[in-house]
Amino acid sequence: MPSFHVTVSDSVFPNLDPARQVLSSIGADLRMADAPTPEGIVAAAASSDALLVTYAKITAEMIQKMPKCRVISRFGIGVDNVDIPAATTAGIVVTKVPDYCIDEVSDHAMALLLSIVRKIPSSSGRTHGGRWEMKAVVPIHRLRDSVLGLAGFGRIPQLVAPKAKAFGMKVIAYDPFVPEDVFRQAGVERVDLAQLIATSDYISIHTPLTPDTKHLFNRETFGRMKRGAYIVNTARGPIIDEAALAEALDAGQIAGAALDVMAQEPPPPSPLFGRDNVIITPHTSFYSEESLVELQVKAAQEVVAVLSGKAPRNPVNPEVLAHR
Repeated sequence: MPSFHVTVSDSVFPNLDPARQVLSSIGADLRMADAPTPEGIVAAAASSDALLVTYAKITAEMIQKMPKCRVISRFGIGVDNVDIPAATTAGIVVTKVPDYCIDEVSDHAMALLLSIVRKIPSSSGRTHGGRWEMKAVVPIHRLRDSVLGLAGFGRIPQLVAPKAKAFGMKVIAYDPFVPEDVFRQAGVERVDLAQLIATSDYISIHTPLTPDTKHLFNRETFGRMKRGAYIVNTARGPIIDEAALAEALDAGQIAGAALDVMAQEPPPPSPLFGRDNVIITPHTSFYSEESLVELQVKAAQEVVAVLSGKAPRNPVNPEVLAHR
């Protein structure tokens, strides 16, 4: 008989072998929910000691029906799909993996920025269609000496900064939660949000999704940005008000946008679709073959730690641990 039961709510992985191997160290078995629905997840997790979650929404009602669960470990960086207060009340530790894809996302952010500024997708599409038209993609501006503003300065944007500097860009950043010495060591100027919005030629979003950051970039924000600025988002879709972004693009206030995330995924028909000056990738910035293995291993290691009576590396609600 296995020592522990661990349920996976939903998965984007080709297989779960890396997680299964880690969990085998404590004799835990791994089971998939029959369906990534509240009913399917609860049916599988009702008698489980732990839950591994990718994108499924884990609500307070679901948590109440998982009386044995001691840890919810997210396959990912953000935990906005898990009801943290409900988990805390139930005595469940919630963990995340904040350091598994920092190379991939920082690379993707720079790739999106370069592609939208150099207008590569639109010019490539025209060329493939038999149209050799440089006039269709002008003007294009030099990156050197321009200002890149990073909204958030955690692990990922700290890697974006040196990559942008390699192109001769000046990098500024806004993050009220990061110590001053981190900015100093990175050689990045710390600014407030108003200054970031007003002075950046390009803004790359790297904040978590919270009530305070939802629609942080809205009609009023876009109106305060430099006319002709660009925006890149590899964080969470709802940080941008997409209707307001479409209006800013229509008005020429924003020159272009490059998005790896959207408010709803997969998205319904959007006013952002079909525009030469908008790039949208299907939430792939985290992806590499290597990062998927690393993610599974680190998320499973958090489960092993908690079920073994040890402290996890990245608890979201560490106060739960103090009462054990």
